Amino acid sequence: MRCAPPPAAAAWWPAHVRDGPSATRPGSCGSESELAPRARAVAAWRSGFTNMWLFWRTRNRFSLEELRYLTDQLQKVHVVNEANKDFVIEALRSIAELMIYGDQHDPSFFEYFMEKQIMGEFARVLRISKLSRVSLQLLQTMGIMIQNLRNEHSIYYIFSNEHINFLITFPFDFRIDEMLSYYISFLRAISGKLNKNTISLLVKTKNDEVTSFPLYVEALKFAFHEDSMIRVAIRTLTLNVYHVGDESVNRFVSRVPLSDYFSDIVQHFQKQCIDLDKLVAHSSRNANSSLPMPSVEDAIVQIEDTLYYFSDVMSSGIPDLERFITENILQVLVFRFLFPSLQRQSTDLDLSVTTSMYLLCCILHIFKNKDMASTVAAALFHQPDGLYDKEQGTPNGFTSEHDNCKFENYCTTSSAVEQSNEDEPNSLSSVSWKRLPNNSPPSDCCQGNTPREHLLSYITEGDDSQALGSLCLFATLLQTKELDESMLDALGILPQRKQHKKLLLQALVGEDHAERQLFSSSSSLTDDSICSDFDIYVRKLQDKYGLQCHHPRQMTSKAHRYQVLDAIVNLFCRSKVSADVRLVGGWLFRQLLPHGEEEFTAFHLRRLKDSHKDCSSKLSEESGGCWCDMLLPIVKEAWRNCKKGDSSVAIAEGIYEMVKGFVLQHQVILFCLGETFTEQPPIYPPVDLPVSTRANAADFGGSVPKPGLEVNLVGAVPCRIAFERGKERHFCFLAISHGASGWILLLEQLPLKQERGIVRVMAPLAGSDPRIDMKHEKWLHLRIRPSSVPFLDTEKHKAKTKKYLVDGRWTLAFSDEQSCKVAESMVIEEMKLQRDAVREQLKPLVEFDMPEDGLQHPQPSHETPSDDG
Repeated sequence: MRCAPPPAAAAWWPAHVRDGPSATRPGSCGSESELAPRARAVAAWRSGFTNMWLFWRTRNRFSLEELRYLTDQLQKVHVVNEANKDFVIEALRSIAELMIYGDQHDPSFFEYFMEKQIMGEFARVLRISKLSRVSLQLLQTMGIMIQNLRNEHSIYYIFSNEHINFLITFPFDFRIDEMLSYYISFLRAISGKLNKNTISLLVKTKNDEVTSFPLYVEALKFAFHEDSMIRVAIRTLTLNVYHVGDESVNRFVSRVPLSDYFSDIVQHFQKQCIDLDKLVAHSSRNANSSLPMPSVEDAIVQIEDTLYYFSDVMSSGIPDLERFITENILQVLVFRFLFPSLQRQSTDLDLSVTTSMYLLCCILHIFKNKDMASTVAAALFHQPDGLYDKEQGTPNGFTSEHDNCKFENYCTTSSAVEQSNEDEPNSLSSVSWKRLPNNSPPSDCCQGNTPREHLLSYITEGDDSQALGSLCLFATLLQTKELDESMLDALGILPQRKQHKKLLLQALVGEDHAERQLFSSSSSLTDDSICSDFDIYVRKLQDKYGLQCHHPRQMTSKAHRYQVLDAIVNLFCRSKVSADVRLVGGWLFRQLLPHGEEEFTAFHLRRLKDSHKDCSSKLSEESGGCWCDMLLPIVKEAWRNCKKGDSSVAIAEGIYEMVKGFVLQHQVILFCLGETFTEQPPIYPPVDLPVSTRANAADFGGSVPKPGLEVNLVGAVPCRIAFERGKERHFCFLAISHGASGWILLLEQLPLKQERGIVRVMAPLAGSDPRIDMKHEKWLHLRIRPSSVPFLDTEKHKAKTKKYLVDGRWTLAFSDEQSCKVAESMVIEEMKLQRDAVREQLKPLVEFDMPEDGLQHPQPSHETPSDDG
């Protein structure tokens, strides 16, 4: 309820009226001419008092009477100054509240709003006010009111009469941060109410063509503002305009100079790519510093947001904008910088290979546009100038007839080639590339001319980031639904299952050519006489962009699949490749292998087996290491994860990396042999312990010992240790093993049961590395590592900042030298038992019996993932 007058309520009363009758001195005698003005003054004073009484009387806040009062008072304001600014601000805010209330409850509110032309009053207040607070309140009032009005007729009225366009084009002082924020919110609120009917109220037309659109034009002035929130709001506004679907507006935004906005935003995106590349390079140089990482993550988010914005614009249904963005992305970014970077050519913008592959993956993944994806895929066969033999028509001067004959005879001659190379310790690349269809030496293919050949070379010879980027790019191409099968077939990543599905469908509808291909043993995806999508886009690249391409029809699709499979096998045979890279390679391998068994040879399988033996020997070595007790849990964890997809802790992480590589290689070989994957790794269950072990003598139940557990002191050796300076404690020392587990226990003897003790301190047995001090032979030094590893604890390992425990050192003092040697021998004996138990359980995994009678073609199984991943 209102109970106070506005601060400026008395400002517009005349001074002589405010003074009232008391202005005449008591006892003075005025003339009749003087009495008339005095009477009029008294009447005016009484009228003012009556108005003041009406103001003070109680009114309902959400009533039409309140709206009338506020409107009347606002109309009486002829200048806005410090005296009445608070009233004007409160009136604007209250009117907005009343209009939102009336829009939902009482139509008469808006009828009065239209009758009194309150929108005009808002514009008038803005003209007569020089105070920023009033402008701020007006922008906030209009933004909130427009955003919350639901009645379509209300929106029509507010957008009419050019009042909104006046507010949009008014020269606000944007040096005030709040002013710009309210202004952008105001513009975005207007764009949220646009449709084919309301947008016509905000544009000016001539001969059915839009000549002016202040909302869009003024918004673009802030498209590249330094504040990311403002940039996002402007992009939202533009998308709201594009999705209206008004043809005249679409033509207006597609014409120069407004179409320059898309050129500018592509240039802005290019700058974002440069900044990301610099941040990645800086973070790689400062790998130990965690400072650059948030910046890299922020840069990635901004790049992906921009690409999603491009995708939304392209899906808005404006062909000119779709074509404009596609052409700018391809010419300004992809052809000019990304592909030359893949081919290690120097450009004005030297992006790293890894950043270029990441950006190509983003473009293919985010843009759901067939023209964009097909053009990028076809351009992977671009032959740089000077490296294409135009006279021969093929790269390096080889003819297609010789190539095809060479590869078709490959499968029958592979065994002979293997026999000739059986005693030569050649690498996979030096052997397999000799038998490629073009018979090119390793340098020609591993350092090939086309981007596709460079991608294959990164898999076989690149570092982890390059190999991972190349594999991810091939995987993204395989999962891009907008690509035609002919594109995937040319790249060598088309599963035969997709090809057979298409040919079967064509055969069922009666296409003779498809039927002949379906039942042909050497069928390729398309015949030379058929114009596929790949042919169309290769021709487009040559005609439109002047890019000369190496036509892959000169090599069969089998040869291309062979190249990809061979590169992946080579990846698995490399020793210094991280498990994460192998994981992506394994996924791609499983997509291609069941449908490319003719290209996967016995030579490949033999190489995988040889590499697997090396991994098995490394795993066997770790069964005697300081983390042997955790090796089996690590194997189980890696098996589960891979099936889906210098302190001792650092050593444990290295072991985990090695185990993941071993498990991936093991699973790949199982897949090649047509075996199915079990839920758990093929390891033996824990072996039964002999009766004479120290664990049984101590009456140890086999579970993990905990402080407070009571055990026998059989074989325990008395010792002293100080965990704090000056506080030496007496314990009984005992080392026990139970299968793959083992512990060092410090026991406190029970006073009433001399043969029994309570566990007070415990530590892992593995990695304890017992050593008697050379100067004090009664002292035994032990290395105490953490009892667990972080990556086996999923919740803790998810944290970005990992806090690892460091190794500890125990120095135990015994009563004599003999007792110290007994304790040392006890630890060594129990560690040996523990390691033997680990080796025994790992036997079926390490000593995997692989058939040596050639390649067993893998068969599709229920474990094979779908093409969509």
